[in-house]
Amino acid sequence: MLTSPVLWGALMLSIAIPAIFLVSARYLAFRIAGRPSAAHPHSQATTFPQVTIRWRSIATLLIFLILSAGTLIMLLRFVFGIGPVSNLSDSFPWGIWIGFDVMGGVALAAGAFVIAATAHIFNKKRFEPLVRPAILTGFLGYLLVVCGLIIDLGRPYNIWRPLAHWQHHSVMWEVGMCVALYTTVLLIEFLPVILERVNKFETITSHLPTVSLHRLLKRVAIVFVILGVILSTLHQSSLGSLWVLVPSKLYPLWYSIYLPVFFWLSAVAVGLAMTIVESTLSSRAMGRGLELDLLADLAKWAAIVLAIYLVAKVSDLASRQALPLLFQPNVQAAAFWLEIGLGVIVPMLMFANARLRRKPSTLFLGATMIVLFGIVLNRLNIATVGMWTYAGVRYLPSWMELTVTATLVGFGVIAFALAAKHLPVFADEHDASH
Repeated sequence: MLTSPVLWGALMLSIAIPAIFLVSARYLAFRIAGRPSAAHPHSQATTFPQVTIRWRSIATLLIFLILSAGTLIMLLRFVFGIGPVSNLSDSFPWGIWIGFDVMGGVALAAGAFVIAATAHIFNKKRFEPLVRPAILTGFLGYLLVVCGLIIDLGRPYNIWRPLAHWQHHSVMWEVGMCVALYTTVLLIEFLPVILERVNKFETITSHLPTVSLHRLLKRVAIVFVILGVILSTLHQSSLGSLWVLVPSKLYPLWYSIYLPVFFWLSAVAVGLAMTIVESTLSSRAMGRGLELDLLADLAKWAAIVLAIYLVAKVSDLASRQALPLLFQPNVQAAAFWLEIGLGVIVPMLMFANARLRRKPSTLFLGATMIVLFGIVLNRLNIATVGMWTYAGVRYLPSWMELTVTATLVGFGVIAFALAAKHLPVFADEHDASH
């Protein structure tokens, strides 16, 4: 294998693709947005310049190595198949790429439809500063979901087939169609942000109808917001419907006929939580002020949604006489308690306290717990731990599967950082551009 030209070609591409992505993204951002404004006054970049430059270089090198390793594994997956790069098998065909990259990724991108609906459909205009970052997060999240699906399923040249050959009785087809359509809707929703920068260049506006396109998109924005809420609601719940089809396979702590409702409720909760996490991280990274009043309100509503979700889950377990399974000495019970305890009950109690949810550290901690334990662990429990008993195989992802997942997340984080730095994503930059 070491003498195979395919391997060496994949190795060279794994170095070239991340390098091209990083260089071209920065160049495109510079050409569209121009040189970024002066550093924020709170930035510490000039306090210890030598230390900062050294650590930045080390961090950049580590990120590049991870991206290159992940890209190499993706290429090898398409050349040699999924077996050599994963611990998946005929007995356990779905793993972390479905549980986290797809099911978790779709849920973590729910902030786009939750915040857009809050600001535009329910007419809560005070949340408008959170809409653009949420839509950007959602758009990049869905792009990564599509990439994760392609890597898991293989044969990307066949991705057009579900669009042409409709299987309207299939839940998987419905999920795929909604993801494709909603990704397009998110692009259209975010396009005005790009056009605001592009329209500053007379050489572009004199040759292309970008100004009129921007005005048109602003007029019909509410149509795409409503369409986005409908599509997102459909496939958030439909991901739960996938597991309704396997009543004899999924462990009873997670199986329920109401899984579509649980998936949708948890998506709403994590949409609120992800907005808090994204706002906190971006404010720290870019030296921005934190919209504490808005985020505290989101936390209050997250506590309400989590309470509804918890009552629904416990009621469902009781109705199916599955409550005794919570006290079984097995991995499934421990994983369920970890998911519900740290992902639902603890952050719900934290956010229910008005004094605690006005503390930035508490806001961030509670929202992070919802993201990691309430959603990511829930989706992984359903896709992996919940299937162990039936499959007779205790699947754990290989280091190569983890590397691919980290690579996809890395590409998304870099893309968000570049867009946030060079485009009017945040309220202060948006106001300054007018």
